[in-house]
Amino acid sequence: QVQLVESGGGLVQAGGSLRLSCAASGRTFNTMGWFRQAPGKEHEFVAAISWSDGITLYTDSVKGRFTISRDNARNTVYLQMNSLKPDDTAVYSCAADSRLRVRIKITASAYDYWGQGTQVTVSS
Repeated sequence: QVQLVESGGGLVQAGGSLRLSCAASGRTFNTMGWFRQAPGKEHEFVAAISWSDGITLYTDSVKGRFTISRDNARNTVYLQMNSLKPDDTAVYSCAADSRLRVRIKITASAYDYWGQGTQVTVSS
């Protein structure tokens, strides 16, 4: 059974840091990433990493503040979030794409496995 289990969310003040983890079990994937959804807003792509070569992709609003990384031995992906802002408040979900692709996809429909989501709240 394939599972993506997230951890690391919480409440932090603006300017603070959090690290999210997503442990995958049941199979390996070609791409793993993070999406977020704030109340009343669409699912938004945050970052993703190619499992084979480590190529990363970020949405513009988090570049320079967030870093996605992977631990192949643990089949785990991390999202280090620094300089957090109130606008980063959302439910963050880990997602995995099992298909081999030329480019990392930023649309939620391209990802076929999802975690349960973890709340990140940034207070001003």
